[in-house]
Amino acid sequence: MGKGGGCVPSKKRQPPAAAGVAPSSSSAAAAAAAPREAPEEELASAAGRTLRLYILFYSMYGHVEALARRAAAGAGAVEGVEAVLRRVPETLPPEVLEKMQAPPKDPAVPVMASAAELEEADGVLFGFPTRYGAMAAQMKAFFDSTGSLWEEQRLAGKPAGFFVSTGTQGGGQETTAWTAITQLVHHGMLFVPIGYTFGSDMFKMDEIRGGSPYGAGVFAGDGSRQSSETELALAEHQGKYMASIVKKLAHHA
Repeated sequence: MGKGGGCVPSKKRQPPAAAGVAPSSSSAAAAAAAPREAPEEELASAAGRTLRLYILFYSMYGHVEALARRAAAGAGAVEGVEAVLRRVPETLPPEVLEKMQAPPKDPAVPVMASAAELEEADGVLFGFPTRYGAMAAQMKAFFDSTGSLWEEQRLAGKPAGFFVSTGTQGGGQETTAWTAITQLVHHGMLFVPIGYTFGSDMFKMDEIRGGSPYGAGVFAGDGSRQSSETELALAEHQGKYMASIVKKLAHHA
C-alpha cells in the first residue's frame, strides 16, 4: 500500500530485494562513447525458446504481492512464456519493519540478488506502492543500482510496465506509474500500458476499483482492505497482455 500523497500507513503484508550502483557523470561519458544498436538480433534469437517475463515488485503489507501473483498467473497462461516472480531488496531494518507491523516475506519468492539478472528478461512488469505519488524508496533504490546496465544499455528495447498500490482514491493510481516512466526512458525500455484492453470492467462505476490505463492497481486504505476480485482480474489481464506483447516482439522482430 502507499504512504503519503493519498496513502495511509497499513498493517498488512509483504516484501524486499538487493542491488547495485546509480549512474555517475563518468559512467555517463562511457555510455555516450559506446552507443548501442537496437536489439533486433536479441529479439530474433528469442524465437523458438521459452520467453521470460519478470515480475519484479516491492510489497510491504502484501497488496502489491497479491497483484504480482495474479499477473504471473496471467502471463503463465500464454504459451511459450514463463513468468518469473522476484522481489527487490528491503531497505528498512528488521526492527523498523516490526514496529510498522509488516509481516514476514514469503521465502518462496526470491529476492533479486543482482540487477544484472534483468538481462535474462524478455520483458518486465514492475510493481510497487506509492509514496507521495511516486514509487516506494525500495524500488527506487533498486533502479539506482542498475547503473552498469544503463551504462551499456543492456535493457534497451525490452518492454516494461507497472502495477501499483495506493492508500486512497486519487492517491497516485496514475501518477505513481507516470512518474516511474523516467526510469524506463533512461534505460531505453519500451513502456507498455494496458490502455482499455480490459474491456467493460475498465468503465465500471458501481464499486471501488484500483487500476488505470497505465496498469493494474489496488486501493489498500489503512491496510485492512484487500484486493477486490476485479482488481486481481485486472492484474491477471495485465500479465497475460504483457506476455502477449513480449511474444509478438520476439517472434516478429
